[in-house]
Amino acid sequence: MAYRFIDNYREKGARKQLVDILKQKGIEDEDVLKAIGKVQRHYFFDETFWNQAYRDIAFPIGEGQTISQPYTVAYQTQLLHIKKGDKVLEIGTGSGYQACILLELGANVYTIERQEKLYERTTQVLPYMGYKPQFFLGDGSKGIPEHAPYDKIIVTAGAPLVPDTLLKQLNIGGIMVIPVGDEQSQKMVTILKIGENDYEKHVLDTFRFVPLVGDKAW
Repeated sequence: MAYRFIDNYREKGARKQLVDILKQKGIEDEDVLKAIGKVQRHYFFDETFWNQAYRDIAFPIGEGQTISQPYTVAYQTQLLHIKKGDKVLEIGTGSGYQACILLELGANVYTIERQEKLYERTTQVLPYMGYKPQFFLGDGSKGIPEHAPYDKIIVTAGAPLVPDTLLKQLNIGGIMVIPVGDEQSQKMVTILKIGENDYEKHVLDTFRFVPLVGDKAW
């Protein structure tokens, strides 16, 4: 597949404006903002829609999925408190944009996607952009147990509950960020694993994600 990627003053200026918008909306983590300002979000769009790439909106990417709103990506990422070298499991690769932000922060990213067409697209586009997470095709609700445990887990789809299978794959001291609710709206939930079967949970703001699909999702 051939790609025609251009990143000129217009796109760079649009990213700077997006960062300013996210600051105004309450994103404070400077490292997250720097990552948002660096990753070329327009590369995930058909060239026809490049003018939409740096608006703070979600956008369809096919297969019933969307590239997440930049604010949502920044919000979830900020909650993870990524440290360089963290081993991060991402449930739902989607467009690959979130994985790029995590990689910019110095994380070692393991990302899983159940939609084969999206998986094939991201495994080509991200390395072309210079981003090389560990890609997996499969049921994200089961995690990737063969590479567990993880320091951080991020779920990019709405779930009715927190899958036990994912909690078991989290390191003690690790953090999971997951939207939990029904198909209409979810509350962002952070979970700190403080013991083998001991967790500290915080319920935060309301969002709307596509639903998590898989054997362990419901």
